[in-house]
Amino acid sequence: MHIILTHEQADFDALASLLGASLLHEDALPILPHKMNRNVRAFVTLYGVELPFVERQDIPQESIRMVTLVDTQSMVTLKGSGSKTRVQVIDHHPIRTDLPADWNVTVDDIGANTTLFVEALQEHNSILRPIQATLLLMGIYEDTGSLTYSRTTPRDIRAAAYLLERGANLKIATEFLNHPLSMKQQKLYDELRNTAETIHIHGHTIIIACGDARHMDEELSTVAHKLRDLMDPDGLVLLVKIRSGVQLIARSTTDNIDVAELAATFGGGGHSRAAAGLIKDRNLEDILTELKQRLNKVVHPAITV
Repeated sequence: MHIILTHEQADFDALASLLGASLLHEDALPILPHKMNRNVRAFVTLYGVELPFVERQDIPQESIRMVTLVDTQSMVTLKGSGSKTRVQVIDHHPIRTDLPADWNVTVDDIGANTTLFVEALQEHNSILRPIQATLLLMGIYEDTGSLTYSRTTPRDIRAAAYLLERGANLKIATEFLNHPLSMKQQKLYDELRNTAETIHIHGHTIIIACGDARHMDEELSTVAHKLRDLMDPDGLVLLVKIRSGVQLIARSTTDNIDVAELAATFGGGGHSRAAAGLIKDRNLEDILTELKQRLNKVVHPAITV
């Protein structure tokens, strides 16, 4: 059996990558993660019957000969997998240094992971139904800010254009990508706004905000996106208490602020402009103090002429 997996708390790039991989490997089962962002879960609830996704509890009790990981380089242990199970990775995050040597890893520096699958589908001249094209488009839009983030590449733009030609529905995409905050997310959003502290380093504006989300189960990334759009800083770092520790979420709008490097010092990772990490067994105040000290090392002066 061949299965396709992605990361927990899946966003649309992760879900679209699941779909893209399954369209290229029709014998494979694209397995939904346990946790998905609220807007992603709403989309699956409404349109899932038209898509090939399989819930984890419905995985057949068979041996797993191959696992394809999309938009992630982490694999959970699954019943049926073993030493003979082959692992393939298709991702757009920086390659991890601790991956097993026998894994087949493809990593490309591109705005959205979904773009890699759209390019392959286009090369195979695959037929796409409108809802498939729409989900793939949402995957690209999710990770490129609807093609506005600076990490967007010409390949992402060409892939999006191809999907629009194949019937992707912009009305559906807009509806789910601009999902309103839940009441608990709104409460956290307000708390983060009220605690926001502005720091100026090497001519860049950095905003740090702290909050408490131990009462909620919804994803935090949506809150971070909305705060970044509202405050428009060069860098945004959130420290949020959750049940399992303190979640660090970092965003940057410039190459002079490498938030992946910042997150790595706290055991996390990600892109240079979008990163995160879970910090355990430390109080928020100590983390905040260390964070401010480390910012000077990851924020670099802008080059001027």
